[in-house]
Amino acid sequence: MYVRTRMQSAMAARRGELRLLCLHGYRQDAAIFRARTGALRKALRGHAQLEFLDAPHLVTAGSQSGEPSSRGWWFSNPSEGTFSALEESESCSGLEESLEAVASAFVERGPFSGMMGFSQGAALVGILCALCQQGDPRFPFRFALLVSGFQSKAKPHHVYYDAPIAVPSIHIFGENDQVIPAAMSRELAARFEGPRTLLHPGGHFVPAAGPQRKEYVAFLDQFGHAEGDDGTST
Repeated sequence: MYVRTRMQSAMAARRGELRLLCLHGYRQDAAIFRARTGALRKALRGHAQLEFLDAPHLVTAGSQSGEPSSRGWWFSNPSEGTFSALEESESCSGLEESLEAVASAFVERGPFSGMMGFSQGAALVGILCALCQQGDPRFPFRFALLVSGFQSKAKPHHVYYDAPIAVPSIHIFGENDQVIPAAMSRELAARFEGPRTLLHPGGHFVPAAGPQRKEYVAFLDQFGHAEGDDGTST
């Protein structure tokens, strides 16, 4: 499911806004992530439009009846259908389906100038940056924003971090994040060439106060205007 219509996307392109495909965290979905980034969307008005994508996997383990949709991008414990960013797993499941979901979003709702991810979604964006750098034609984006990101500890994913990632990036993380410690976000940032980092005083959320807005806008404005369907700027 996509949260936004094609008409709204076309309007953003005509305004010259960059378009970002946004990936939510584990146990969220597109609608929840959109609701929780209202301040950010307002802060970036005139600079970027955020589009939101559902992860393909429902998370049923530990879910209560009547809870909102709970989704994930992959499972570090396939037998239990669970995920932990701290779990060093020999196997995992679900990544390929998530890559296909993102690839379909580029085809059906693109073009997108950049990617943004939160928590597990940011970890996936890191993997997508590696694939983009390798020339994977499914993921033609130019930059990435990674909020509370981390390097996947699943052994099958280690290959994505073998070479430095040159995709321009900004890494945002909280010094009081109790879910994804700042050290884990710094570890992911270190896999990138020339990463920008933005440390905020809060916890596990997407910050959008004045100081953070200034940094977001400065980063995004490096990339000019939105790209048209033919790859040219609008």
